[in-house]
Amino acid sequence: MDISADLRTRLRVIVAQRMQTDPAHDLAHLDRVWINAQAIADTPANLKILLAACYLHDLVNLPKNDPNRHLASRRSAEESEPILGDLGFSPSEIAAAQHAITAHSFSANVPPKTPEARILRDADRLDALGAVGIARNFAVAGALGRQLYDPTDPFARNRALDDLQFSLDHWKVKLLALPDDMLTQTGRDLAQARADRMIRFLQDFAAEIGHPVPEGWGKR
Repeated sequence: MDISADLRTRLRVIVAQRMQTDPAHDLAHLDRVWINAQAIADTPANLKILLAACYLHDLVNLPKNDPNRHLASRRSAEESEPILGDLGFSPSEIAAAQHAITAHSFSANVPPKTPEARILRDADRLDALGAVGIARNFAVAGALGRQLYDPTDPFARNRALDDLQFSLDHWKVKLLALPDDMLTQTGRDLAQARADRMIRFLQDFAAEIGHPVPEGWGKR
């Protein structure tokens, strides 16, 4: 990728000074999203804009249980403007990066209209899947004081799913459905491979807790 190493270094320094203590949304997450974006970017895209959007998309990171969570991506886009200006981005480049940042969020409900926005959204969601996704899911559960699973009914055979209380429920509510929501073909293929990895883990997990996974539970 013909991307300035200096730009990436400068972006990493800027965001490292602003990152909060959140193992699911730290500097390593931003690095992974950029790696994912490069893997997905098999369609024409401005890689300078994509790089900036990857590293600035979580400038404002609100907890998942914050009532203003849906505003985080918009606020991140707003706060990215002076940073991008200082880095020499043109007004049109700033606007493009801001759109990608705003549209990446699940809760913002903003349709991504550009290749950069679609790639960033897929790249960010891809980090919620696979081995890293498992680790992030359980880390968030611990930070929010949620139980790993309902010990009496782990797979919600006889109750409503509740991912605000049980971390494992979030797999069914959202995570395992992500491959079908990917906007790029490469993102969809990578997401499905990672979801399959999660299902294999889930089968081992279920065996250890003595509750077999119901047929079809791992599918939408």
